[in-house]
Parts: sequence; structure tokens; C-alpha cells
Amino acid sequence: MEILRYLMDPDTFTSNFNNDPLVLRRRQTYLCYEVERLDNGTSVKMDQHMGFLCNESGRHAELRFLDLVPSLQLDPAQIYRVTWFISWSPCFSWGCAGEVRAFLQENTHVRLRIKAARIYDDQGRCQEALQMLRDAGAQVSIMTYDEFEYCWDTFVYRQGCPFQPWDGLEEHSQALSGRLRAILQLEHHHHHH
Repeated sequence: MEILRYLMDPDTFTSNFNNDPLVLRRRQTYLCYEVERLDNGTSVKMDQHMGFLCNESGRHAELRFLDLVPSLQLDPAQIYRVTWFISWSPCFSWGCAGEVRAFLQENTHVRLRIKAARIYDDQGRCQEALQMLRDAGAQVSIMTYDEFEYCWDTFVYRQGCPFQPWDGLEEHSQALSGRLRAILQLEHHHHHH
């Protein structure tokens, strides 16, 4: 069963993607990714370009995805949309957001959507990271109920079990979306391109 290679253990998913701010977790980021080829307004999913990553030996999940990109052999003449469903929003430390920005600037044929379960706040610098990604052309949003369910159905070895939402999922998602909107509006007037 080749398809199993990108399926996550159900407990790993529910413990890492839970968006309840009171559920304390260690700083481990899980990132589920998919790549679509955009073709005249339609998108073609590339099933071989799906999977999930987590931090490993000091390398952030986001950067591990960038390490993987050459192996995807994306055609620079085509436009691709990469979607990350990520347990924490990218942070500013370790140059993480900066490396993602540099990647997007060098690979103009790749559009990046980042859908985060939670906002990672490294001493108030999450604003900088999120604004930097937005300014680099990434679409940043907070995961909604439908997106949690989609990830469960797509990336988890669920053996037929339907998604079981946790208490407060929708409320937490809406609160985080409001917070993200506020962050992305904060600096907007400073960046005239």
C-alpha cells in the first residue's frame, strides 16, 4: 500500500492540530502539504506530491518542505499551488519566515497557501513573520472546521473513522481568524509596493 507513506497516526493529528489555546503542547510543528498544478483556472491535484513533515534534528517542518521541493521536479513553465496545513503558524526565529520568503521570490511559479491551526507567538514576533509571508505573496489563514476535516480525511490513517471535532473547535478557529486579521492589518499601510 504505497499510499500509507503519507498518512499520519490519528493520535498524532488530534494532539498536534487541536486549536484550543489552553491545550499546551511542546513546540513541534506538523505540516501536511499538497501540490496542485493550476491550469486555466482549474487545479489538478498531484497525488504523488502529498504528505506530511515535522521538525526533525533542528530543521523546521517548513524548511524541510523547501528541502523537498527539488525532488518534486516542478516545471518552471507551469504554475503550482502549494497548500500547507500546519499545526503552528511559521515563526520568525531561525530565519524560518525569511527562508520561505526567499523561496517564493526565487520560485515565482509557486503560489503558497498556509492554513494554520494555531498562531505561534515567539515573544510577540509572530506579527513580523506573518506580515513577511503575506508581503511575499503567501496567503495565510486559520484552519476552519472543513479544513480540519479535510486533513483528517486526506492525511490521517483513519481506517474509515469520521472526523471527531473537539470541543470549541469552531470558536477557537473564529477567535484565531480575528487575531490573524488584526495582525495582517496592523502593518498594511507601511508596505506600498
